[in-house]
Amino acid sequence: MSWMDCPQAEAHREPDEPDVIERAIVPRSRDIGGFEVRRALPASGARSVGAFVFFDQMGPSSMAAGQGLDVRPHPHIGLATITYLFDGQILHRDSLGTIQAIEPGAVNWMTAGRGIAHSERSPDALRPSGPSLFGIQAWVALPKELEDSDPAFVHHDAGSLPQVNGDGAEVKLITGELFGKRSLVATATPLLYADAKLFAGAVIPFDAVHEERAIYLVEGAVEIGGRLHDAEQLLLLRPGDSVAIHATRDSRLMLIGGEPLSEPRYLWWNFVSSSKDRIRQAQADWRAGRFAPVVEETESIPLPDLPGP
Repeated sequence: MSWMDCPQAEAHREPDEPDVIERAIVPRSRDIGGFEVRRALPASGARSVGAFVFFDQMGPSSMAAGQGLDVRPHPHIGLATITYLFDGQILHRDSLGTIQAIEPGAVNWMTAGRGIAHSERSPDALRPSGPSLFGIQAWVALPKELEDSDPAFVHHDAGSLPQVNGDGAEVKLITGELFGKRSLVATATPLLYADAKLFAGAVIPFDAVHEERAIYLVEGAVEIGGRLHDAEQLLLLRPGDSVAIHATRDSRLMLIGGEPLSEPRYLWWNFVSSSKDRIRQAQADWRAGRFAPVVEETESIPLPDLPGP
């Protein structure tokens, strides 16, 4: 099929101006307990894209035999986490009693609401040979009226996510609507999130479906508005412009979009809230052990000594 056959592509135009990219963000490296991630959001001058307030690339990494990812139990409030893998597996456990392995192409969607704790580890069966891991973890801020909602966890198998293929591109829709498809993954606010694989020479449109949009280049290189961009960058798009994404090499990228947050959000450690007082309460609750325990876990990450909020 041609991408121009898709309903969204009807309004596509090649922009006259070359500066359709407002800003290119190079992720910063961070250690999360012996495992390095590349953090694109939050960044100086770019705190969010729509409701996306946090965006980490995990890997690609091949761990030594006998080793694995071990993110001990830790708390969250006021957000939903989206874990999406390209390679490897993660075993999720949480304080609701959930035990769920995630594999490539599937989605683990955890709503923290008023408070949840969870751990993320490599499955025991993969440790002897040394597990691999490659993927994205993103956080989206909940609307103010839902920040203290009940916590929840939902898993979506890879086969349940809509996919559009054609003209050298494969696009899997994680949330929202794109190219005439709609994801069944429920979100608290309008949110676009898609995984696009493009072979060299492929071109796909990215129309102004939301006021705030970005492209995260996972692998490869693309040309947008006459300019070349290499992998591991978050490209913030100018509002209102329809753009064409040309893959100059085999590439993988995440399409991101949403409406601006109606109120500012404060981020402190793993807590997100429109209220500093609510974050201080979450700090006290974690320190005092008032979060429910994570199933099958006996340890936890202590509250860090960080300034603020």
